[in-house]
Amino acid sequence: MKKLINLFCVIMLCGNTHAADNEIFVDQSGATANIDLEQLGQSNIIGGTDAVAGTPTAFDLDGGTMTLDINQIGDTNIFLGDIWADSFTGFYEFTGDTNTFTIQVDPTNTYGADSSDQNIEVSGSGNTVVLNQAVSALAATLDLDWIIQGSNNTLTSNIDIDGATNYVDIDGSDNTLTYDGDGVTASAGGYFYLDHTGSSRTFTVDQQSTLNNDWLKIISIGSNGTVCVVQDDQGTSTSC
Repeated sequence: MKKLINLFCVIMLCGNTHAADNEIFVDQSGATANIDLEQLGQSNIIGGTDAVAGTPTAFDLDGGTMTLDINQIGDTNIFLGDIWADSFTGFYEFTGDTNTFTIQVDPTNTYGADSSDQNIEVSGSGNTVVLNQAVSALAATLDLDWIIQGSNNTLTSNIDIDGATNYVDIDGSDNTLTYDGDGVTASAGGYFYLDHTGSSRTFTVDQQSTLNNDWLKIISIGSNGTVCVVQDDQGTSTSC
């Protein structure tokens, strides 16, 4: 089934010529939207109306005080989200293998990206997950929670923080995590907590809150792999 969804306080459905099994295209403008999307099966796409056959683009959500609930169950699915919102709540549940999920929240400070509550749950192997939030100390009071179960997953998160918290729970082997937390205001202290069980891990964590403190706690049980942590407050450049 082919689906095209445009949300401008009105929902429109029509066919398209995309090549995936199932597709949902979203373009939302306006505040207080509550969107719930679910796909079951393989090779599905949630993306934007600018997509052409074989080339998905990110869907577009614009406004404040929105809630987005995504549930994709299956393998080789694609979710691309471009979110421009303040006081945003996101629930993302992905079950399956070799899926691709990319989420970008307010990269140019259109709404501020403040007071976001993001929850990501991934069950499966070989998945790639990217979450980028804000640009310059905009993610005030962000509450970000990850639950990852499976092996060979790759997680990347870039957050320009302002009092943000980032909790990550990983259960599985051969997982790769890269986190970069920056902040440029006096209130930009961030908290990162990683609880991991599994072998052959690769973790890279950079915390760089200028003019403020960062907090970090890592509990990792398993053998082999590398862990690199860098905390830098306008100090000498360091690396692992």
